[in-house]
Amino acid sequence: MRRIISVLVENEPGALSRIVGLFAQRNYNIESLTVAPTEDETLSRMTIVTDGRPETIEQITKQLNKLIDVVKLVDLTEGSHIERELMLIKVKAHGAMRAEIKRTADIFRGQIVDVTSNVYTVQLTGTGEKLDAFIDAVGEVSVLEVVRSGVTGIARGEKVLSL
Repeated sequence: MRRIISVLVENEPGALSRIVGLFAQRNYNIESLTVAPTEDETLSRMTIVTDGRPETIEQITKQLNKLIDVVKLVDLTEGSHIERELMLIKVKAHGAMRAEIKRTADIFRGQIVDVTSNVYTVQLTGTGEKLDAFIDAVGEVSVLEVVRSGVTGIARGEKVLSL
């Protein structure tokens, strides 16, 4: 089962490597990982997407909570949450294909952020499924390069991850 774990960690050198090391030592896979400082410069927020049985996820969260760098942790998939991912994608765009790529980007609420005579670079945000659907819609033959940020997420409503 896919899980999104959001972790507040101390913004210190080595914190990321200790957390990633915990996953590696126990042979757990990280599907995606995003990290950035929070409004409090002493803390960073890490969003980890992993996959596993409920017992495995419980073990991961217990072991993460034991790490000295971890301040607070929440499994976002246990409640109502919002998740987004950013994708930049370069696609071939010649002749009539240019208009079709533009229409498809508009349908998916994407933005064309770079244009050359043969290539469009499109920026999209949304769920992983939406981004995958865009790739399918433009056709893999047209795709030259894809860069994805990984999932970031936040709980809905008044629930916050803070001290």
